[in-house]
This record gives sequence, C-alpha cells and structure tokens, in this order.
Amino acid sequence: MHEVNIPLQAEHNVQTLAERRAAGRALRNKAPRSSHAIWTAAADRPDPLSLLQEQNRTRLVHLVPLRYSRMAVSPFTFLRGAAIVMAHDLAATPVTGIHAQICGDAHLNNFGIYATPERNQVFDVNDFDETLPGPWEWDIKRLAASIVLGGRANSFPAAINKQAVLSCVQAYREHMWKYSEMRHIDVWYSRIDYENSLQFVHPTFRWYINKQRNKSRERSSLQVFPKLTTLIDGKHRFKDEPPLVAHLHDDELARQLRGMVETYQPTVQEDRQVLIGKYHCVDVAQKVVGVGSVGTRCYVLLLLGNDSNDPLLLQIKEAQASVLERHLGPGVYANHGQRVVCGQRLMQAASDLFLGWTRSGSTDYYLRQLRDMKLTVDIETLIPDGFIEYCRFCGWALARAHARSGDSAQISGYLGKSNTFDRAIATFAEIYADQTTRDHAALVAAHL
Repeated sequence: MHEVNIPLQAEHNVQTLAERRAAGRALRNKAPRSSHAIWTAAADRPDPLSLLQEQNRTRLVHLVPLRYSRMAVSPFTFLRGAAIVMAHDLAATPVTGIHAQICGDAHLNNFGIYATPERNQVFDVNDFDETLPGPWEWDIKRLAASIVLGGRANSFPAAINKQAVLSCVQAYREHMWKYSEMRHIDVWYSRIDYENSLQFVHPTFRWYINKQRNKSRERSSLQVFPKLTTLIDGKHRFKDEPPLVAHLHDDELARQLRGMVETYQPTVQEDRQVLIGKYHCVDVAQKVVGVGSVGTRCYVLLLLGNDSNDPLLLQIKEAQASVLERHLGPGVYANHGQRVVCGQRLMQAASDLFLGWTRSGSTDYYLRQLRDMKLTVDIETLIPDGFIEYCRFCGWALARAHARSGDSAQISGYLGKSNTFDRAIATFAEIYADQTTRDHAALVAAHL
C-alpha cells in the first residue's frame, strides 16, 4: 500500500504575523493615519432631524416626545440617540478596508460591568442593537467623539478631554498589538476580569472600581424583583409607572409576548432550554429603556420558578435594521434579533445565559435578562483622573472585541507603535463633537 500525503487545505495561503502586519502598514498608502483627523460636513449632508424623523416612522408614536426630551438634555445624550446620523457621517471618512464585527454604537455608556454565566464580573461592550461587520475605525471614532462630549458634559477642560481620548486610543492600539501576538484561541478566552484588572488600574481609581463592582453585584432579578413588582390579589404584577413601565391594553399582544418564552427557547443552548422550562410567565409590561432605543418596542416578562424567591426577569427588545446597513449592505441574518445576538456573542467575552431571539408577526426581537449584575458607569460621577482611566478601559475592551473577529495583526500593523493615529482621532473627536453640538442645538430649537 502506498502512503498518500494529503496537504493541508489552503496551506499556501497562510501568512505569517510579520506578513500580515506588513499588509496593514501598506494600507497607510491608501488611508494615511493622519487622514483620520479630517471631517467636514458635506454640502449635501442630510438634515440630522430628518434622519431621526425617518426612524420615528417605525417607532411607537406616543414615546417619540420622550426620545427627543432625553436627547435634548445635552450634546452627549444627543449623540447617544443619533447613531443613524453619525453612521451617515462616518460613511464618508477614510477607512483601511479591514473589517471586524463592530458595535455600531460604541459610545461611553455602551460599556459596562456584567456577570458571565460562571458568575464572574467582567467589563466589556454591552450594547449591540446596531452591530454588523464593518470598518473597525467607525467604532473608535464614535467612542472618541463621545469621550469629548462626555467630558464637556462634566465641564472638564479641553486638555482633560483630549487626554482621555488619547488614553483610550492608545489603549486600543497597544492592546491590539498584544492580541496580534497571542494565539487565536487565547484571544477568544481573554476578558477584562474585574478581579485581575485591578492591577492595571491607577491606585487612586481602585476605590471607585471596587465601589462599582459591589454595586453591580446587587443588580439581579432577585434584588430588583420587589422594586419593580407588587402583590395584587395574591399575584405578583409589575408596578405601573407610565410611561416608563406600563401594562398593555392589548390582551392579544400580551398573550403573544408571553408566548415568546416558548418560541425563543430553541435559540439558546439546550441545557439552558431546560432551565428556562422550569419557569412560568406570570406578567408582562412595556418598559422604556436608554436613549437611542426609546420608541422601539421593549417589554419585560416576570417569570417565577419555585416561588417568589425564585424570580427571573427577561427583557424583550425589538431589533430593527442596523443604521449601518444603508452604508454597508444588509447582514447575513434574516432576523435582526439573530443579527444582534450573534454579533453580541462574537464581540463579548461571555454573553448572557438567556440571550436568544424570536419573531412575532413581522417584528424581530431578542431576549435577555433584565438585570444580571449589569451596571453602566455613571460618567457624571467621575473626576478627571477617573474619567481618563475609564476611557482607557473602554479602548481596551473595544480592542479585545474587534480582535476576536478582525485581523488584529493587520490592524496593529496599520496603527504601528507611534501615536500618529491617536492624535488624528483626538482631532477628529473635537471636530465631530462641535458638529454634534450644532445638531443638538437644532433639535432643541425645533422641539422646545
């Protein structure tokens, strides 16, 4: 018998780390790192308010005024609610052509603490409504602009805001380089664990980290259960606090929402399907969340296991088309809930135990726990040093998320070890923050 040697498939296409980095460096000819500093509003730039009004056509009409009122608080909150506006603006900026799974809405309040299924606490990106494969640069630019606006909202000097942006982008660049040198599987296992990350935190900020960690540990279904519910005729029901929490007047819709527990179950792991099956739904209500999401259909389900000491609160959130799709084309998933869930699983170090998706009629949804030791840092409580440190962690988290799906060697090769890209993004962030401030003023003038 003759021995047959079968070559590994596509072995000749495998590039070394050095070759991939060199390919990234070569992309500077296409998009110089300094070119990322440039942004000017095009002559035919759509009216930002018209883009927001376009979104309102698919939202609940009675909640639109609440959406505008939350966006009108400051230019920072305007940015949070105007992902569609910035997506249009970013589409005209330079890109390398390297794609990764991106958040699409990477601003300061879309990072935070949550618990892994093993009950460890991690810091990571935590919002994926707009996620899609796309240019990694778009996420870092949106994050940088939010840093300047967040700093301005705190009345920090321009020098502090610039330092915060530089700290964020430097962390992104340096960690991307480290991830490029790691085995792919080690990148996949990596996470910003709260316990271990304290060694990387400036000593003056550790007390705040510990405070936030302890606070997040208290945010669970069991903890929030008595705050959101009440006992009526021996039955547990959500407390009505309209328009933030309100029972539905449509009995058929309420029935459909209760049924989603069953229709979404096949989209979670089989062992978790067994766990969900041990709970039964006792109530459903509409709930308003966030800024950019206000007006989309969002509900909460109250499920009980053994008794009232065994509650499970699930959030049902509508998933509409990503604001990136008009610029990048549609994603591969027919269900936008599946797009959100799969994007989240790809970017996060670990995702919610109960994360899954379903569809009711023509509306796509995804489901997750309402609270599972989740906490978004209130940036208004941060002093300048803490703000800079927090932004650094956001840059680190974004690099880790992009490295899972993107080519970290090409990205790090493009970025290099100098601060050329960092400084360009800092300039862009200031310019775009000024534009957002003008857009915010237009919203306030039109609706107040």
